[in-house]
Amino acid sequence: MEMYNKQVEIRWSDLDPNFHLRHSVYYDWGAFVRISFLNEHGITPVAMMQHHIGPIIFREECVFKKEIHLEDKITVNLQLMKSKKDGSRWTMQHEVWKNGNILCAVITIDGAWIDTQKRKLAIPPDFFAEGFNKIPKASDFVWVD
Repeated sequence: MEMYNKQVEIRWSDLDPNFHLRHSVYYDWGAFVRISFLNEHGITPVAMMQHHIGPIIFREECVFKKEIHLEDKITVNLQLMKSKKDGSRWTMQHEVWKNGNILCAVITIDGAWIDTQKRKLAIPPDFFAEGFNKIPKASDFVWVD
């Protein structure tokens, strides 16, 4: 898979008093795209509940480049920047594009999986690897120890 893209809609409630996109909406879009990808590739909320595991975020950063307004058409992509081979820790990145060719923001997150019963970091079950490994890898992707 070369790139995973998802179109998102701008709602009136997403705007701030200056009539451009509120900062927190970018983060919501990133989460929407990540969870959509996982869900479409077998890592569903039901599977996470059955295996008592879920994703957590250690760091989330957005670099804002261009304003987004109500009439803009938005696409958000997903790339894996780095990961442990067991998939337990990772860095993902989203680019937020408007009108097909204007990069508006770059969201970078560092995350992991947590055992939702033990409340401790965990290695995901083996079957998660099949879906997780389909996340498109960035051109400068690296495996980490």
